[in-house]
Amino acid sequence: MTDAAPDRLLSARDVREIAALLGLRPTKSWGQNFVVDPNTVRRIVRLAGVGPDDVVVEVGPGLGSLTLALLPEVAHVVVVEVDPVLAARLPQTVAAFAPARLDRLEVVHADALAVEALPGPAPTALVANLPYNVSVPVILQFLQRFPTIARVLVMVQLEVAERLCAAPGSKVYGVPSVKTAWYGQGRLVGTVGRSVFWPAPNVDSGLVEIVRRGDLPADVREVDGREVTREHVFRVVDAAFAQRRKTLRAALSGLAGGGPAAEAALVAADIDPRARGEQLDVEAFTRLAAHLVTDRTPPGGSASPGSAPHPPGPPIG
Repeated sequence: MTDAAPDRLLSARDVREIAALLGLRPTKSWGQNFVVDPNTVRRIVRLAGVGPDDVVVEVGPGLGSLTLALLPEVAHVVVVEVDPVLAARLPQTVAAFAPARLDRLEVVHADALAVEALPGPAPTALVANLPYNVSVPVILQFLQRFPTIARVLVMVQLEVAERLCAAPGSKVYGVPSVKTAWYGQGRLVGTVGRSVFWPAPNVDSGLVEIVRRGDLPADVREVDGREVTREHVFRVVDAAFAQRRKTLRAALSGLAGGGPAAEAALVAADIDPRARGEQLDVEAFTRLAAHLVTDRTPPGGSASPGSAPHPPGPPIG
């Protein structure tokens, strides 16, 4: 009997050879920038802190660089890939580079933003090199839809990473910062240069860790004796930052039904009506939502997990 072939990671040459075999040209519309440096995927797995009991969901596995680094370390990896060619190819790559780990892999061919359920055991971690053009919505929706995800380690555009982890008062603090904080503590744990990708992007990348706050429910919380939902809080956040130069009294007047009503809610929540959204942490927004919109239903229904007005380009808030 012979021992199983040792696991191997994809080199830059491997990535280009597989791409050539598939006739693949990375597409900007799907945000395809493939990692070609084995040390980078090892670093991501190490920072993710995952172990033999974890079930990891990976969004946008591409040609499998990070997938191959994850498989030896965890119990199961569920990958979500929108590109049908890449989704079909990935099991073949794992069979060639880590044949003993193939039974740990599950491939879901789907748009990550449309995924509402995953096969197999419930995921405990999200670890991914996320396509830049959908990074924020993917993070927020997976945290919302899969409450068993306790840890996140994602590689995203550095500007997005800084916004996800920003503290109140920072110039880059905004909608993604607050909504991430609803679920847990975001932290920038590293940066990644452009040279580890093929094709090389025009920006650097950041590694973001999010640890879920296990002491708080994901959808409904109680503040001042009132129940307040995630949708309520996120609606207030969206309104506060839609006109971030305005005071909260002015920015929230439309949502509240007028300036006096907005001011009354702010005062009740112990917030200065002259403050701006960038000065409030998630707890303050939660208190404000409890007084402002708990009993109001907006036209067209509730806000989605990642909804917010965005300028053209990557959805970074």
